[in-house]
Amino acid sequence: MSSTLPLVIVGGGLAGALAAVRLAERRPELPLLLVDAGKTIGGNHTWSFFDSDVPAGSQALVASLRPVRWPRHRVRFPGRERELAVAYNSIAAPALDALVRARLPQSALRLGARAARITAEGIELADGEWIAARGVIDARGPHGAMPGLDLGWQKFVGIEFEAAAPEPDCATVMDACLPQIDGYRFVYVLPFGPDRVLVEDTYYSDAPDLDGDEVARRVRALAAERGLGGYELRRETGVLPILIGGDPQRFWPAEDPVARLGLAGGFFHATTGYSFSLALRLADELSMLEGDFTGAELARWTRERFLRHWRETRYFRMLNRMLFRAARPEERWRVFAHFYRLPPQRIARFYAGQLTALDRMRILSGRPPVSIGAALKALLG
Repeated sequence: MSSTLPLVIVGGGLAGALAAVRLAERRPELPLLLVDAGKTIGGNHTWSFFDSDVPAGSQALVASLRPVRWPRHRVRFPGRERELAVAYNSIAAPALDALVRARLPQSALRLGARAARITAEGIELADGEWIAARGVIDARGPHGAMPGLDLGWQKFVGIEFEAAAPEPDCATVMDACLPQIDGYRFVYVLPFGPDRVLVEDTYYSDAPDLDGDEVARRVRALAAERGLGGYELRRETGVLPILIGGDPQRFWPAEDPVARLGLAGGFFHATTGYSFSLALRLADELSMLEGDFTGAELARWTRERFLRHWRETRYFRMLNRMLFRAARPEERWRVFAHFYRLPPQRIARFYAGQLTALDRMRILSGRPPVSIGAALKALLG
């Protein structure tokens, strides 16, 4: 009986959708069901990444998502501006939705269905329907607090305007030449086409609270000031966790019987909150697993994979403690300005989470952007 039951992935965001696509491609004999509360896959999101973030073997999958690609990107800080020949990309949710619908049969999609209860053997929908499964993966994202984790937050509001793009082949990914509010504040300017520009106001803050309407007013003011205002095509809001520390065993207890992917599983870049690279890697790894994909097998594998990720991000958590605990909120931009003195390929490896031992040493070299005493206190405390 269990061989005919589907593997159920709950959550049609980035992690769940990519996992479903890879499984459909590499394990076509495995019954699959992707369940999401929304009417479309991916919601209203944009996922950005550098070329170097894409794992080997995933280039074709990424290309099928039709990313907008800028061959260079710019950063600006008080007293420092730099352009780097490191390509930056963005993918919009409609492209993910189209890919999933093209790669999965209609019978493998269940949209507009909210999961009220999840177990390792099945899910109960909000209307009371029970869906039995051989195994279940929770990829819905975090729901409120993430217990056991010490977090900072990257939060943002972006508005896409109908406006002439200033430099269609260059993305501004970090412009901190503006008043610092609620921590480290910077703006993205991403020209999606000759007459479409996304302006996004972003904050590295101590709390996740976000007044979306107030920040949207700041975005409009910034866009008007820079000649980028116009008809508003869409608005996007997000709050991403930045990992400072915590207890991984409390966040994901060994007795938890349900597998997780995405942010709910702690699978995000500790310093940027980005999840695109990890979503690709885990989708690949999941699709190559052996076994029957039972709930117990999946829970064990995803938890072990999280603990490995926790070990691998120790250095990034140390940097985050310096950023959030050693630097005054209005001075946090100095940490990023100091980082952007590094060679382009070292910066690329940082964002990809693939630092070498020499990279780790060089990042901490030079005149420190925070006081030595504050840095030691943050590292020890």
